[in-house]
Amino acid sequence: MRKIRKGDEVVVIAGRDKGKRGTVLARAGDTHLVVEGINVVKKHVRPNPMKGQTGGIVDKSMPIDQSNVMLWNPAVGKGDRVGVKTLEDGRRVRYFKSNGEMVGA
Repeated sequence: MRKIRKGDEVVVIAGRDKGKRGTVLARAGDTHLVVEGINVVKKHVRPNPMKGQTGGIVDKSMPIDQSNVMLWNPAVGKGDRVGVKTLEDGRRVRYFKSNGEMVGA
């Protein structure tokens, strides 16, 4: 089970965007995430008349390693570690290590 999933709110703990928060837009491979507004770079794009795409310089969010982010815990107001436990009915759920609350509950 992945501890960080698409749609989760995360906070960056290392790198040039340290302290910023954003929502996970996608997972890029096993260890990388694309986070909204984090690790934004300027890309030079060629025009493509077949797709109706104009050329120029665009801002693009690039993948960041999942070890550089923590899941945001709104109850505590900071990043938190995540664990996985199995409930009595067999479901596996994620929970915050600091206060034991389930993620997304």
